[in-house]
Amino acid sequence: MRLTIRRRAGRRAALLAVGAMTASLLLTAPQQATAGPPNLLSNPGFETAGAAGSDMPSCWSKSGWGDNDFTFSTVADAHGGTKAMKVSLTRRVNGDRKALVTENSTCAPTVTPGKQYDLSAWYKSNTPDVSVTVFRRDTTAGWQYWTDLQNPPVSAAWARTEVRTPAVPPGTDKIAWGLSVYGVGTLTTDDYALEEVGAVPPQPACSGTAEECAKGKWQVIPAQNPVRSMHAVVLKNGKVLLIAGSGNDIAQFNAGTFTSAVYDPANGSFKTIPTPVDMFCAGHVQLADGRVLVMSGNKGYPSPDGKIGYQGLKDSYTFDPTTEKYTRTNDMNGGHWYPSATILGNGDVISFGGLKEDSTGNVTAEKFSAAQNKWLPMNEVNQTWSYWGLYPSMILMQDGRLFYSGSHTFGNGTPGTGASIYDYDANTITDVPGLRNKDERDESASVLLPPAQDQRVLTIGGGNNERNPAANRLTDIIDLKQPSPAYTAGPPIPQGLVDQGQGKRPQTGAEGKMFVSAVLLPDGKVLETGGGLHDRADPVFEASFFDPTTNTYQAGLATDPIPRTYHSASFLMPDGRVMSVGDNPGNGTYNHNVSIYTPPYLFKGARPQITSVIDTQWVYGDTQRITVNRPVAKAELIRPAAVTHSSDPNQRFVDLPMTVDGNNIDLNVTSNPNLAPPGWYMLFAVDANGVPSIATWVHLGGPSALAATQEQPSAHEHTFADELGPAKDNPAKRDSAPVAPSVAGCDRHYGTANVCVPTRFPAEVRETTKARCDWLASHTYPKRLKVNGSDPLRLDPDRDGYAC
Repeated sequence: MRLTIRRRAGRRAALLAVGAMTASLLLTAPQQATAGPPNLLSNPGFETAGAAGSDMPSCWSKSGWGDNDFTFSTVADAHGGTKAMKVSLTRRVNGDRKALVTENSTCAPTVTPGKQYDLSAWYKSNTPDVSVTVFRRDTTAGWQYWTDLQNPPVSAAWARTEVRTPAVPPGTDKIAWGLSVYGVGTLTTDDYALEEVGAVPPQPACSGTAEECAKGKWQVIPAQNPVRSMHAVVLKNGKVLLIAGSGNDIAQFNAGTFTSAVYDPANGSFKTIPTPVDMFCAGHVQLADGRVLVMSGNKGYPSPDGKIGYQGLKDSYTFDPTTEKYTRTNDMNGGHWYPSATILGNGDVISFGGLKEDSTGNVTAEKFSAAQNKWLPMNEVNQTWSYWGLYPSMILMQDGRLFYSGSHTFGNGTPGTGASIYDYDANTITDVPGLRNKDERDESASVLLPPAQDQRVLTIGGGNNERNPAANRLTDIIDLKQPSPAYTAGPPIPQGLVDQGQGKRPQTGAEGKMFVSAVLLPDGKVLETGGGLHDRADPVFEASFFDPTTNTYQAGLATDPIPRTYHSASFLMPDGRVMSVGDNPGNGTYNHNVSIYTPPYLFKGARPQITSVIDTQWVYGDTQRITVNRPVAKAELIRPAAVTHSSDPNQRFVDLPMTVDGNNIDLNVTSNPNLAPPGWYMLFAVDANGVPSIATWVHLGGPSALAATQEQPSAHEHTFADELGPAKDNPAKRDSAPVAPSVAGCDRHYGTANVCVPTRFPAEVRETTKARCDWLASHTYPKRLKVNGSDPLRLDPDRDGYAC
């Protein structure tokens, strides 16, 4: 499963076809680098010898790592002047070698946070395994790897490579860089340059009110969602698939009424879609071709006496955005009510957890083969016989392993540290430390922070639906690039107003929220919105931006006027706005209002436009050209949402390093499909003020011949989570794991299966009939809840068979 794709030997044919028309492109505009401004590098052409006894030119150092045989030499075969640098690898198991700008105050150029820099060099190479690698000096932490920006193609003759850095992060004062060679072969380089990008960003303009420009704006659209949607998937055509199944309505289930709808933001219409089975609480993921794979769902609701819980289906379907129809696949090996769903770098899908047909916990790993378009038999899938819980958040790492973030839905007593790294090939699970309050991360949200290349995961909030304490404000962040990754504490979630049935009041103390949504935005921030203080109750009205660059929240954004707790979802649309649907509190009601959030960046004046994309079929390791109508600061791919229950482990923002010539921009596409699994993506271009274009849809993939397995995903990551502790012992082969029928946190002795009287009331509710009945009344539960059998919560003192 650990694979990457090697870079193609050259550009796409479409790009070559326009080469003659763009002779001014920087890649074909040879200019020798010279020392002195605007070039910020010292000794850019290796002409000045190093200090006495040194075998490297002044301000250059040998760098690299790993198990390989290599040579460095200063040669006369120069592009300009009399000297060039030649680096050869004759044997490689792993690692890289590079001539690197010396990391000291004299040689490494000084840079300004927030600025961008163009890096260029002349080179010759006979290997595609070359990358532009950049390091930065943090004023607190010292020198550290920053990013890989580009993979220059093989070139027998001198060629020029140029690429623009992202904005320099805060706290950075210097950078160093070089061309790394990480495959057997030879790389010769000369005439390096580093120049500050001098374009002045457009001045921010406010096209709305001052409050809208600072906080954004929510709007509740006139049309209502026609289905009780539990799932939302943004399709490759920009429409939105909303799946209800029975919609947590047992009457609909008994009637065999299962529904889905497709929302078209172009005209605001909803189209109801025939739905073959109860996809309520299924799993879903987008396949490489844009179809949506929907797995499992609800075979049966809990029994009135609470002895049997929810039961999972084996059924599996694909939804085609073109025909807007479901097509059945083969069945899974077992039922999985609330399964995970993660697409892998080769396009396969892996799924864990959930409840079986008999309400026990499913311990079977399931794998959908993209090549065979089917679920594989159990004996063809590696099994650890582990129970991962309900909707476990399983995030694909850059080397093909999976990170279980600790976010899940329902359950208590998570084994181990609450978070772990799962290696499918080795069939091992290794805990990672640091996740705070691991047994209060029910209905938390986890997201791979922008850009995906940084391999940092943010986990927000959560609670515990069994003990039902007030939800927490915790934010934890983990850097998976570290040799021994561990969560570290982030800033607490900002607080807002909570409605506990007596009107809104400010949150206090440690009160946070569960059922929270976390949405990646094209400006590189994360919108945190929605949520509730207790299980299926007490909505919190608060929204903020999390900035991965500074690890801080921007509090006080406009808030969605509609409660968004259990069975709600928020997600990015191709126009840069955010759509929010759903709310299904414990009283069994469902909110059909749809809200649209316009972030502040859309009130900052005119948007940049992507005026042309030469090719919308992209290949890993490729270079793709776009044109824009004015300067932009960055471009990225964002994978469209497939979200339910605060969970979308496939959500990711993939940076596209740029080579810029006026309004012509070459985008450098990652060669690693584990960073950007195959499929359809939204391509955004974003200006210096964070204003995004409307997205253009592109498809990322490549022929299977390119999917060559390599031990290392990229040149530099020699410390990528490779010093973990010992793996846990896998359980013996078993059929299932025991799960209490009350795992959903509902006492089934009262009302129907879609009404959730809490097994444990919030701590502030006294354990008396009156206090509990007052709480139910304040949360608009039905006035006459039928008592099914016994009365464990003492809600029927007159014993007439009805609560309160």
